Amino acid sequence: MRQSEKPNVILILADDMGFADLGCTGSEIQTPNIDALAQGGAMLSAMYNCARCCPTRASLLTGLYPHNAGVGHMGANLGTPAYQGFLRNDSATIAEHLRASGYATLMSGKWHVAGDFEARNVDSWRVGDLEHPTPRQRGFDCFYGIMDGATHFFSPHYMLEDDNRIETVPDDFYFTDAITDKAIGMIEGAVEDEKPFFLYLAHTAPHWPLHAHPEDIARYDGIYSKGWDHIRTARHETMNSSGVFQRGWNISPRDNSVHGWAQEENKDWEASKMATYAAMVDRMDQSIGTLIAALKRLGQFDNTLIMFLSDNGGCAEFMAEDGWAKFYPDQTHDGKQITMGNVTGLRPGDAQTFQSYDKPWANVSNVPFRLYKHYVHEGGISTPLVVHWPEGFAPRSAAHAPCHVVDILPTILEATGAAYQAEVGGHEIQPLQGESLLRLFQGADWQREQPIFWEHEGNAAIRLGQFKLVRLNDRPWELYDIEADRTELTNLAGRNPKLETDLIRQYQTWADRVGVLDWNEALPKLLQAWNLQTPDG
Repeated sequence: MRQSEKPNVILILADDMGFADLGCTGSEIQTPNIDALAQGGAMLSAMYNCARCCPTRASLLTGLYPHNAGVGHMGANLGTPAYQGFLRNDSATIAEHLRASGYATLMSGKWHVAGDFEARNVDSWRVGDLEHPTPRQRGFDCFYGIMDGATHFFSPHYMLEDDNRIETVPDDFYFTDAITDKAIGMIEGAVEDEKPFFLYLAHTAPHWPLHAHPEDIARYDGIYSKGWDHIRTARHETMNSSGVFQRGWNISPRDNSVHGWAQEENKDWEASKMATYAAMVDRMDQSIGTLIAALKRLGQFDNTLIMFLSDNGGCAEFMAEDGWAKFYPDQTHDGKQITMGNVTGLRPGDAQTFQSYDKPWANVSNVPFRLYKHYVHEGGISTPLVVHWPEGFAPRSAAHAPCHVVDILPTILEATGAAYQAEVGGHEIQPLQGESLLRLFQGADWQREQPIFWEHEGNAAIRLGQFKLVRLNDRPWELYDIEADRTELTNLAGRNPKLETDLIRQYQTWADRVGVLDWNEALPKLLQAWNLQTPDG
């Protein structure tokens, strides 16, 4: 394959976006650009992530399970290679593989695979040392964005351009817009240099805090006044009528810790939270439209493989002033005071707020599935994968074979003809753990050969074919026939002891091999590393 014939690759990752938050998966949120990519390409309905930001990003970038990549939990170093909190030297990123094949390697957005950072004390940061590697140290030619896991969308606390800190931002700054604008500039440079490019566009939208442009929020004014019960039902009905899945599974019940909308006393405020969240997804879609327009202007659209997915399910974290919010600055860059936390009645959206949309609306984002980010039941790990490549495959109907983010790297290697590097920087690289999805994109009858494994904070699972064994930390194993019951409503545990024993054996063999720690032993190490209480209080 000549250099001029090699396809470009754009990997777009949303942050904390649930399965049901796109128009093409049943949402009322307007996402016409992502929907058009799905219509002109394909959507995979059974793509899985790793239930949390850091682990998914580490797995996605390396083609390895998170523990093999060094990020078995999050950024804190818990003292073992599987939990060191930053990418291991015996793993290699997509950028490191593709750069060796002549690609320009570009990244704009959120890194979050490089150790812990204290957002309220940026002067203590050690960016670029052994435990805090930058994208430029892991194969990317260009980088613009943030090193840690979240930021103020209007007033970020710490940003880099390449390896230089950006000290000031313009008054009209908005992070989603900025990373797209920078990405387009990077692409223009690669095209001018006549090099194929790989762009990793790693959004923080729609991760908290709830920040959006007023005109985007206004598009959803009144839509959520019908409440979370109505919206959950409406999304589920749309999914079933449009054939998002291979069958119309029953919706999981409303979370038993969430009261009905009729009992909600602050309806206007709650509706404003979801409207702001929707505006963030909407704006991300608008930015993708801007990117697509640039590709067409540069003559690069048809030979660019675009993939879009989310790093975990919807986030049920409550934003308390003395919880997650205490990790972030309470003033904007121009000295304005930020009211931190979900203060009842305070409408979110502008620069002087710092809120989350909370469990009731996360329950909407994850329709029709159970649970949320952190957990490895379907609500925590399910994402649509939208793929588009006019020169690589014709549009096809939705595909339903189970896939995992470890499969993204081998897919990109096959599409580009790039070799998997056995050694990078003098370090022997672990063998790939994923399988290429290219034949699935092209309409073949593809099935993943190996089981899929998960572990995060003691929440564990294995999926092999139609069956999934899953548990909450310190709780009994549950067994589901995912093809018949992907919403995990009928627990088959105890009905097939031979199957359960085999799945437990396979899971434990994997867990021992990759270095999974018992969460009850790992948690004290985490608290010691943080030197404080857990972020949620």
